Amino acid sequence: MTQDSENPTGVSRRKFLVASGAAGVAGLAGCSGNSGDSENTEASNNNNEASSGQTETGEETGSQAPSMLTAEGSSTVYPIANKGSSYWNSNPPNSDGEYWGSNEEEGNTVPGWEALGQPDMRLADYFASLYGFEPTGEQATPPFATSIGLSHSGTGCQSVVDGLVDIGNSSGPITAELDWSQEKADEEVVDHVLGRDGQPVVVSSDIYNNGVTQLTGEEVRGIYQDEITNWSEVGGPDQEIYVIGRAEGSGTDTAFRLNMLGDADAPMPGVDTRFGQNQQVAQAVSQNDGAIAYMALAFTSDTVLPIGINFEGTLYEPDRDAENTIFDSAYPLNRDLHQYTKITEDTPNGTDMREAAFMNMFLTDFGQKVFVEDNNYIPLPTSDIESESAKLPDQV
Repeated sequence: MTQDSENPTGVSRRKFLVASGAAGVAGLAGCSGNSGDSENTEASNNNNEASSGQTETGEETGSQAPSMLTAEGSSTVYPIANKGSSYWNSNPPNSDGEYWGSNEEEGNTVPGWEALGQPDMRLADYFASLYGFEPTGEQATPPFATSIGLSHSGTGCQSVVDGLVDIGNSSGPITAELDWSQEKADEEVVDHVLGRDGQPVVVSSDIYNNGVTQLTGEEVRGIYQDEITNWSEVGGPDQEIYVIGRAEGSGTDTAFRLNMLGDADAPMPGVDTRFGQNQQVAQAVSQNDGAIAYMALAFTSDTVLPIGINFEGTLYEPDRDAENTIFDSAYPLNRDLHQYTKITEDTPNGTDMREAAFMNMFLTDFGQKVFVEDNNYIPLPTSDIESESAKLPDQV
């Protein structure tokens, strides 16, 4: 994009104004109750120290209770994992209609809960009991607590490999995030997939309202490779395109480059500015005219609008009921959402009982509806749920 030659920093006037207007965006992560990487790492170290008296099954040794389950990483996976953690830590009963919402047609208040066979048990009590943990029967007192940190995919992958957290959340494959071979990944970690994201391309509302409701794949590539710089070149207004990207190393960026450009390291010289998290991208698109970005489905809104993408004659629309939709696995920007666990001497199968209990919650009709679909992501098909469940240790 055009740079302001009079600016010694090489940052255009537009970029400076945008950066000034979005100065408060970086504080968004704090709203979730999670702080920066250094604080997450410190908390993770403390949690790992606390787990020293725990057996592989997560059962107590001596007087110590099971340690807190920790995770961090992708802001794309965060809405799913954090909502699951919130429900887990609340340990609500099925009868808590205010918490769950009404679902009188099924005879209870939790979608899919009856099918689990234990409608009277509290949430965390039920899933933890499948892996040998003693139910507490108490509100806000699960058999073990969970904590979800917010950073990005590369950090989550590295943190689980380094033993700083139990689970590394990533919206890109660890092979691309850490530049690993598949053989190394298979030796070091277990890849658990809990849902999918039909990664949309979004534009600011002014551009959408001026008629840019769809682009071709080639046009999107041209914008990000600095070959198309004005909206008038793709049927929009005579306005410079403000091109937003995710931070390098984020799973969203990795997946976009892989799927749109064919290489995780493909250059994108058209990008004006990058943000570390989906929340920040959404705010930047919402607050700036002429914007385009790629992000996770969960962060779209009335001012951050997904557009249709035409790939080689097939138009994928942001409508679940369309013939071809970005919610379909055939959509070229569709991607798996990963949770990685580390293979160790104590957990040769790569997943301990705490991790299995928590992950299993997502691999049910209940979990896919409440945590995946209700966050605007794509539930896994039954065959994938079965294959993911097979990666977990046997239930007791």
